[in-house]
Amino acid sequence: MTEDSSWKARTIIVGVLAGALTGLGAALVLIQRAEQEGEAVQLGTSEGLKVGIGVLGLLRQIGQIGSRGDR
Repeated sequence: MTEDSSWKARTIIVGVLAGALTGLGAALVLIQRAEQEGEAVQLGTSEGLKVGIGVLGLLRQIGQIGSRGDR
């Protein structure tokens, strides 16, 4: 691997691991909440939209990291 593609591969690997760990954490929180309430997890359309919009906002913030406009 060249030096140029090496940092790209590391960035992708870190992103994949961070996403997987975040997803695992979210699933565990949902399971724990469902067990405390004594019923199965039911995510409706409104909850899905809220999560989707939140993820898009997070991706936008990540995309702005290091942009020259912030300095």
